[in-house]
Amino acid sequence: MNTSARLLRLLSLLQARRDWSGRELAERLEVSTRTIRRDIERLRDLGYPVHASRGAAGYELGAGAALPPLLLDDDEAVAVAVGLRTATRATVTGIDEAAMRAMVKLEQVLPSRLRHRVNALQTAVVTIPSTGPTIAPDVLTAIAAACRDAQRLRFDYRTREGDEAVRTVEPHRLVQTASRWYLLAWDVVRDDWRIFRVDRVRPRLPAGPRFTPREPPEPDAATYVARRLSSAAWGPQARIIVHEPAASLRARLWAGWGEVEPRDADTCVLTVGGQSVPALALHILALDVDVEIEEPPELVEHLRLLARRVDLAVDR
Repeated sequence: MNTSARLLRLLSLLQARRDWSGRELAERLEVSTRTIRRDIERLRDLGYPVHASRGAAGYELGAGAALPPLLLDDDEAVAVAVGLRTATRATVTGIDEAAMRAMVKLEQVLPSRLRHRVNALQTAVVTIPSTGPTIAPDVLTAIAAACRDAQRLRFDYRTREGDEAVRTVEPHRLVQTASRWYLLAWDVVRDDWRIFRVDRVRPRLPAGPRFTPREPPEPDAATYVARRLSSAAWGPQARIIVHEPAASLRARLWAGWGEVEPRDADTCVLTVGGQSVPALALHILALDVDVEIEEPPELVEHLRLLARRVDLAVDR
């Protein structure tokens, strides 16, 4: 293996794992540790920030002032290409242009075998454009940094009614849906967990002091936000006994559609809502399983009306 090929292989190893001992690298490349030390110096001369770790016998690739070239295996290159294609339809302002520029650069260096795989995906997959509001990248990164560093965040927030308010929160997670971004955070003033639409947030920077992260309301932030968003939009609500095990029903329902609680081995209780009683009735019928309506009575009456109409339709 010549020096150039060995340097590329060494760089690939350093990018694949956080730290390596000199002996491990020497064994992988079938050279001496002295050769590894010389090759590390060559990489440093080329601008790669290779740091010593665990004393002089270990190495790790650090972050530099500029982004150095990356070495990707076949699956990684395809994953990046697909991600860039998806990003061109994202809800972050300006990211589509940046993603397209990056995609052009990547396609220029992709081997033909990988280019065919990427082009096949591009040809076969069609994405429905997002109709949701867009987010400025600096807003998204400011919130993400506050989540990562556990720093309090103050921001101007526009409510659903259009009112403006200043909120102080302990940010926990950003949650993305198909069309919107949400922030799950502990509201310091209201002393409770709250969900904020990121397109309505204008951060006041710099971020505030650090805080000790609280136990989240649920381990899975995405599931929690989906359920809370659903319940926030509910109009009439229903409590239904469903003749199906809870685990089976949960597997068939979107997490935000309703709350499922086990009742016994064969039945569960579904709490669900809809924009209107007729819409709620159709949702329940779409479950395609035996149910018992506990409340509200208006839903029971509407289902009886539907039953009479169905009888009339089939008895003709």
